[in-house]
Parts: sequence; structure tokens; C-alpha cells
Amino acid sequence: MADREYGIETLCLHAGQLPDPATGARVPPIYQTAAYVFDSADHAASLFNLQTFGNIYTRIMNPTNAVFEQRMAALEGGRAGVAVSSGMAAQLVALLTILQAGDEIVSAKTLYGGTHTQFAFNFRKLGINATFVDSDNPDNFAAAITPNTKCLYAESIGNPANNVIDFEAVAQIAEDNGIPFVVDNTFATPYLCRPFDFGADIVVHSATKFICGHGTSIGGVLVESGKFPWDNGKFPTMMEPSEGYHGIRFYETFGDFGYTMKARCEILRTFGPTLSPFNSFLFLQGLETLHVRMDRHVENALAVATFLEEHPAVEWVSYPGLESSRYFSLAQKYFPRGASAIMSFGIRGGLEACVKFIESVNFLSHLANLGDAKTLVVHPASTTHRQLDEAAQVEAGVMPNMIRLSVGLETIDDILWDLDQALAAARSS
Repeated sequence: MADREYGIETLCLHAGQLPDPATGARVPPIYQTAAYVFDSADHAASLFNLQTFGNIYTRIMNPTNAVFEQRMAALEGGRAGVAVSSGMAAQLVALLTILQAGDEIVSAKTLYGGTHTQFAFNFRKLGINATFVDSDNPDNFAAAITPNTKCLYAESIGNPANNVIDFEAVAQIAEDNGIPFVVDNTFATPYLCRPFDFGADIVVHSATKFICGHGTSIGGVLVESGKFPWDNGKFPTMMEPSEGYHGIRFYETFGDFGYTMKARCEILRTFGPTLSPFNSFLFLQGLETLHVRMDRHVENALAVATFLEEHPAVEWVSYPGLESSRYFSLAQKYFPRGASAIMSFGIRGGLEACVKFIESVNFLSHLANLGDAKTLVVHPASTTHRQLDEAAQVEAGVMPNMIRLSVGLETIDDILWDLDQALAAARSS
């Protein structure tokens, strides 16, 4: 695109793509192919040696996926991106690119349950240790760092506790210790928050959520800022010859997108969590309306949170967009367009009342997803965080009477009506 700093709405529609030169197609084509023809034996060898840019095999790269990667990088204000098969795959690829046996990460303890399990159990089997800290105090990150710590990790808005971290403070701690700050920006999307603007180094997304926007596709993406100094002595795998890839030195060869090249060539290529080009096509469709949808999501969410805060059947509400929230000032600083559309609330009456509420909703959907155009409800303690024991659930901010609500785009009066009648049923139980 021209040498101009385009607005985020324009980037949602145009970044990473020009009309197809062969056909004039305005919409990015779906390149539904497994492999690509080489011009010659030398051309093939040059591609595999990473001496020439081009397409080799869709497990590694695909033209449709490339548009999605470039658009996400542009929206986040980053250097380059890598699309993968899910949000869980995004954080896996992002971290395994820089971690090996003996390394450690320090993470906020308020995480999606699957992320906690990946870090606490699966990574541990690989010899990688995760320490979980209370992220309300940034100093807790600093106190947990050891000589083996290779990154700090947090969600832009915690799932499902809806806590907000002080990005700049945590990013400064990471910088002071010469390690990257990795942020899962799924809840906020780059429309509401760009973590790179506040010092983050790597961003990951579950594109399944707001980026897709319609609950049709699973996918993920990781983006690097291009600013982290991988040559600071703490990341030899970025500097030394790659044993698995022709002895190439990724940071020396590719510079400010060396990290994503390593992620693509060493981790995506060999572990294989490939994103379908058709899903990339659907994510690109979702991105075209992201800015419009997020404005309405935020508007509806604030109305719902205000309603729930005043409802007699509700014991508490956690939504950083409420003035009563302990995270309100941080949300105003880091999410000036609004604090997304996910909230949690506690129903009086405990688990029995939660079950009655879930079973009484009319058109609200009971399922384990979020960021859909439709309003979604779930009981985290028995679903998304079920693999954690009760003590670990409480540590993660998951209470027995908690309902997670992803506010959709329906008529706001209809959303409030359905919530009210289901809460009335829960209260009567």
C-alpha cells in the first residue's frame, strides 16, 4: 500500500491484498492447493534453502493465508505474522519458537483453562516450567523471573476473570530483563487495543473469536513487533545455526522478521498446525467488518453490564468497562474504544442457580465459544476450566457461581429480556 498511515478501518478492508493481477478479482482468492509448481530444480532448491521467497507447500505457507497474516500484522502494527490452525496452536508455536527444555515462562494466573493446562502440564512434560503470578501487581512478574525465564505472558483481558493488566509496567519489566512480553489479544482485538503500542513484543490471537465473528471457523495467528533484540545473548537458538534448517541463522538472515520466519520454518513446518486457506478467507471476511461489529459489541456489553449490576439475582459483575470495576482506569487507558464484550457475573444461589439460569435462556446460546455475533453463555467451572481443581479455579478467578457472557449483536432489549427471565428462573430455584 502507498506510503501513508492508513486508519484501522481501512486496514481491516485492504491491508495485505491488491486486486488479483491475473483476473482482477477484488476479493482475495481461496488458493485451495496443497503444493506449488517450481520453475526449475534450482528454483526449488533456492526456495527450500530460504534464499528465495515463494510458495513451497501449504503446510508452511499459502497465498490466502499470507493475506490474512499480513492484514493481522498491519492491524496490530507489527512486522510479520504466521497463521495457524487454532488459538491454542498460536500460543504453542509462538512459545516453542523461543523455548526449549530447561527454560521457564512467567505468566499471569488468570488465563483461559486450556492455556493454563498447556503451560502447567504439557509444557512441563517438555521440560519447560511455567510460574503463575497475580498480575494485578506487576512486581509479581519481576519477583518470579529467574536466569532461565525466557518470556512474560498475559491476556489483554483475562478469561474469564475480565481483569486488566498494566501493559506498560509489565512490558518495562520484560525489557529490563531482556525477555519478550507475549500478549494474547483475543478479547480486545487490535481494534480495541494494540499491545505493541504499550511495549509488548509478540501478540497471539484465537481468530476463532471476534476476528471471525460468526462462529464458523477455528484458527489462530501470531504477530511479532519486529523490535525485540534477539541478539542480546539470551536466545542462542535465534542466533546459532539451525540444525533442522540448513544451518541458517534466523535473526542474522531475516532481521526484524527472523522470529516469525523461525516460527514458520521450524515449528509450523515440523509440528504441522496448518490453517486451512478457506478459514483464512472467512477470517478476512470477518476482519472487513471488525470495526463496525466491535463498536456495537461494546455498546451492547456496557448496557448489559449496567443491567446486571442492578439486578437482584446477581451477586457481582466483572466487566472493566464499568466505573465500579477495579480495572476501570486501566481499561480507559488501554481500551479507549471500549472494554470488549465479554463479562462474567455471579448468580445468587450458587451452582444450582447457575444450572437453572443456563437451562432457562431462550435465544442466548449455551456453548463454549465467545466473540460471536450471537450472545453466548457458559458456566466456566464446569466447562472451559473443568480440568482445574477447585483451588486452581479460584486462583484463576473462576468462582462456582460464575457465568461468562459474550454479548452479541442482537437487539439490546431482547438480550436484556432473555437475561432477565432466565435470572428470574434462577432466583426462584
